[in-house]
Amino acid sequence: MNEDIDKMTFEESINTLEQMVKELENGGLDLDKSLEVYERAIVLRDHCKKILDESDRKVQKIMETAGTIKKEEFNIDPSKE
Repeated sequence: MNEDIDKMTFEESINTLEQMVKELENGGLDLDKSLEVYERAIVLRDHCKKILDESDRKVQKIMETAGTIKKEEFNIDPSKE
């Protein structure tokens, strides 16, 4: 199960995760299937976070190499600006 997720790109992971959320929201699954989908969704979420963390480290390394370090927090919640 995790082997195929580890090979997925970020975009593939996000698309699959969105499909799973829709499947869960539709409510047509029995409890066992819902738990199975939810568990896989958690693994996908963690995979996406890992890819984003690795990308952040690469960007930081590029910025360090270029001598332009200026780390800023990225806020996705516009109400907190």
